[in-house]
Amino acid sequence: MLEEAIVKQTEREARFALGQVVRHRFHPFRGVIFDVDPVFANSEDWWLSIPADKRPAKDQPYYHLLAENAETTYVAYVSEQNLLADDSGKPVSHPQVSELFGKLRGGFYEIRQRRPSN
Repeated sequence: MLEEAIVKQTEREARFALGQVVRHRFHPFRGVIFDVDPVFANSEDWWLSIPADKRPAKDQPYYHLLAENAETTYVAYVSEQNLLADDSGKPVSHPQVSELFGKLRGGFYEIRQRRPSN
């Protein structure tokens, strides 16, 4: 119970929203957010693979992106401190965008409503 209270104290509100198009602050890729973790929730090995001088803090929101760069599309996991809103107005070409989202309007994709399963 105390551990849960400590975690909640360190969580903060996410700056970016589901469906928002963002770009990486340093690397040449962009994407659309499809999920948010309130704090780091990937493996320790993944986190340690980032060079120490560029390693982001764990106590911030982390975003799952349907991402693209000049060569390919993929899923990325990015800290809030390394994201910026993408104001290009261009759609994201990741093939799964149309599965999760509707139209792009003002830098945000409309979130598709999921149908209840029978």
